[in-house]
Amino acid sequence: MSVESIDYFVLVNNKPGIPIISGMGLDQGDPLPPYMFIICVEGLPSLIRDAEESGVITGTSICREVPLVSHMLFVDDCFLFFKLGEGQTQVMKSILVTYEATSGQAINLPKLEIFVVVTWSQI
Repeated sequence: MSVESIDYFVLVNNKPGIPIISGMGLDQGDPLPPYMFIICVEGLPSLIRDAEESGVITGTSICREVPLVSHMLFVDDCFLFFKLGEGQTQVMKSILVTYEATSGQAINLPKLEIFVVVTWSQI
């Protein structure tokens, strides 16, 4: 996502005033970039929730009697939890490709790590 210029309007008595034209584009400290980031990042959990609701992805249980977990997002990391096999890996790959294409953010493949956890019931 790229924003080349932005105009701000200040409301005066609930009416837009004279536009304030930014001369240097988006910069650290501008109020817009964090919101753009939040809007972009919310796309991934939405895609995962849609897949869960349609039954093509199943999260994993952390412990007994708690809801299943399918993803955890951090500042610069994302943990994805789903069952190995049953086509779920392919569905998750499709979700990540869709997310990359729509958000403009890229998955850093050299930093990608996959951990397979086998439970006693799978042995």
